[in-house]
Amino acid sequence: MTIVQVMADNNRDEVIVRTTERAEIAELLAPFDIHLEQWPTRGLAADATQDEIFAAYRGEIDDVCAAGGYQLVDVVRMVPDPENAEWRTRAAGARTKFLDEHRHAENEVRFFVEGRGCFYLHLGDKVYAVVCVEGDLISVPAGTTHWFDMGATPQFCAIRFFEQEDGWIGDFTGDPISARMPSLDELLG
Repeated sequence: MTIVQVMADNNRDEVIVRTTERAEIAELLAPFDIHLEQWPTRGLAADATQDEIFAAYRGEIDDVCAAGGYQLVDVVRMVPDPENAEWRTRAAGARTKFLDEHRHAENEVRFFVEGRGCFYLHLGDKVYAVVCVEGDLISVPAGTTHWFDMGATPQFCAIRFFEQEDGWIGDFTGDPISARMPSLDELLG
């Protein structure tokens, strides 16, 4: 279930709003030009290839690319294998890469084919934790300070949209705020 939890940026325990209501979520995010929409899911196999995922969502992908000028689209998948030491190392490294607050020169647009992840949006003096799940498309405008948590045992598949080939380049703020906020696992606790 999609969740938005709004907290004071200086006190993680000061929860201002926590909701699963899509209309309320849209109202909370709209002033910041952040869009969250729900696409119908296609019931793909857990091991669906990038090409199979693209074929299943071709119409939606084409619409997003045309509207936003996106030139590159790919699929990222994290499948848990906690007994495998190599997987644990790779998952921890991938999680750490996105946990520090940063911004991008282009919009960050993701569609969750399966699983879940949390975008933390640092907007003014608040942090908006947006837990995205299967079927959610989120669009975060360029320049928005944020971070992403995929959880201690990541499990998700997402379609990513990029304006340029160099795609994901983070401008890290150096603010340790992400360490003070609840993790995805704590939010869902």
